[in-house]
Amino acid sequence: MAWRILPAEKFFEHRDKWDALNREAANSPVLNSAFVTHSLASFGSGQERLAIYEQGDDVVAMAIIHRKKFGVWDTLQPSQSPVGMWITKDPAGTEELLRKLAGKLPGIVLQIGITQQDPVIHPRPLDGKRIRTLDYIQTADIPTDTTYDVYWSARGKNLRHNLKRQRNRLEKEGVKTSLLEITAPSDVHQAIAGYGELENAGWKSSQGTAVHIDNDQGRFYSGLLSDFCHREDGKIYQYYYDAKLVASDICIKQGGTFVILKTTYDETINTSSPAFLMRQEIFQKLFADNSITNIEFYGKVMEWHTKWSNSIRMLYHLNYRIF
Repeated sequence: MAWRILPAEKFFEHRDKWDALNREAANSPVLNSAFVTHSLASFGSGQERLAIYEQGDDVVAMAIIHRKKFGVWDTLQPSQSPVGMWITKDPAGTEELLRKLAGKLPGIVLQIGITQQDPVIHPRPLDGKRIRTLDYIQTADIPTDTTYDVYWSARGKNLRHNLKRQRNRLEKEGVKTSLLEITAPSDVHQAIAGYGELENAGWKSSQGTAVHIDNDQGRFYSGLLSDFCHREDGKIYQYYYDAKLVASDICIKQGGTFVILKTTYDETINTSSPAFLMRQEIFQKLFADNSITNIEFYGKVMEWHTKWSNSIRMLYHLNYRIF
């Protein structure tokens, strides 16, 4: 029973083990090996390590880690990934796993951090002698264990009234709305390019955080969605007013969980909310899909999230300290 520490460039050779462990543990789309592969390719420094804990032929835990500063190691956590890259099928044994990992890593190890953990994926442990957890952000999800009509009737009166009013106005103005679902791997590159053009026209462009098909983010999402679409688990939604693209969602699914990774919309439109109108139509389809059990936002809960969801939970960081 021991950890193996390998250069992260070896990950591709072990991605099948990673996916098998994920399926056995949380079966989460945000811990699919595609996230690791494309995160390393687009955002990695080349100094990351792949850690594998095995009991004979049985893989118990895996992680992608990097040295954050002297004596401090963290799981790899690009901002595009909702959770830190740590998987174990034995959450109750996390402290012991980290104790052994600290003894295996090179150099002096003072702390190991497992970043941005979801209690649904990795139950939050109690603080112990060497383990401490701290709140990160609240996130929202939508269980789909009822019908869309029941779900929609439980939404606030303002949301239901406002979207109905917007649709009526668009109809009176002769604007036709349409929702396009992109699922073919060959169409992903163009869809991400369209997403980037829409996002670059908004406030993110001035901050340098917008997706562009030729920047690291664009390459990441293009590769990620291509991988998921090859398995029929990726989807890019595009919402149109007539022939004009006005909103887009980048989404993935696995194990019944449908994750909305990113959303953008035309910020020049002020008489309607194309992102909200798009989302209403998407949710109607997802509630009718028996393979979907919940819809995840994974972003920090904002006021608009609470219009769509009553289910909120806290993500957390976990630190293991040697002293």
